[in-house]
Amino acid sequence: MEESEFDDVLDDWFIESLKTYKDLHLYQLEGPTKVIEWTSGKTVCVAGYCLSKNEVLELRLPLKLFADENKGLCAERDFKVVHGGFTDGPVRCLRHVPGTRCVVTNDGLSSNLQVWDLGGDDSDVIRRTGSIEGRRSDSERSCRIAARLSSPPDVLHGAQSSDVQLTQLTSGQTLYKLATDSADPLSSLQFLSDNVFLAGCCNGNVYIADTRTSAAPQLSPPPASSGESVLWWTDASAGPSCSDPSSCKVVRLSSSGQTLVSDLRSLGGAVCRTQLDVQTRRCSLDDVRVSWAPALDGCISVSGFSGVVQIYNTSVWTPELQEVQPLFEHRGHVVSSQQSDDGVPVFVTSHVWHPERPRTLLSAASDGSVHVWDWVDQSAASC
Repeated sequence: MEESEFDDVLDDWFIESLKTYKDLHLYQLEGPTKVIEWTSGKTVCVAGYCLSKNEVLELRLPLKLFADENKGLCAERDFKVVHGGFTDGPVRCLRHVPGTRCVVTNDGLSSNLQVWDLGGDDSDVIRRTGSIEGRRSDSERSCRIAARLSSPPDVLHGAQSSDVQLTQLTSGQTLYKLATDSADPLSSLQFLSDNVFLAGCCNGNVYIADTRTSAAPQLSPPPASSGESVLWWTDASAGPSCSDPSSCKVVRLSSSGQTLVSDLRSLGGAVCRTQLDVQTRRCSLDDVRVSWAPALDGCISVSGFSGVVQIYNTSVWTPELQEVQPLFEHRGHVVSSQQSDDGVPVFVTSHVWHPERPRTLLSAASDGSVHVWDWVDQSAASC
């Protein structure tokens, strides 16, 4: 694309964004990130994934985003680095431990974890304070990590179903191991309540287990799929604060775009299913994200297939397979970045919903860009 043509496309998108976004703020990292993790309602932690040295940063979002009135009078319109440090290797997974100033990371080169102190008012340095040994000394896959509010703090982690264990951070003591011999690579790992967790596998298997018991987990087999073998990604609508995890819904997304929503109490069936309008490309297990909106009932977000983040409303889906269009698309990364010198188009590397603001998301892309955006539901606005 010629520079003048690129400028015209960018100008058109920014004009369109005045109607499609309530807020939109852009930031540029020195290198791309695959991790965006909330450390508070106004701060996130990001880290690079190059094989050499990478930054680990805690960023404060623009304060203008949180100004309900007189936004034009708010001087703070930019992201701000509040704490920072360096790691000698990549960061493929990062999880904040609730109730602490600690994050736990994995480099994707082994199942071992790294523990970091984010610093406080007296220090702006993020420093590594320890490590946790995984059940495999080497791994070709990233470890998945889940954390909950507990005292003393602990984390659930593993690269495949047979590796999953709960480890106490301070002592390194293993508190629980998932009782299965199947070595299915994990695509997701999350707590549904204080003790119940979900482990989603890349073949579509889903394990539901309770850390208070050594009993065998509940196993739901993968959805039926036709054609080539596909990867599956999973997310559940419940979290550690959920009082009734059995009421949550589980979404499973395949690399072909097939999507199923199931009730946790009946994972073998489908409440609804659809074929998403995604640009299918050769994806690895770490590329794609599917997430339930924590404060917007029935909505999910999808990224990793291309340079856009798509929002879908599952409440209008039906049990019969159908094709649907997204409720909203964030195209900011692909529009504001020219194609790289090697001809590889920009793609979204990660995204997260704000835990309390219904339509606010953060997203990152392969060009190092980070966007925070509050989107407008045009279908509701036109009613």
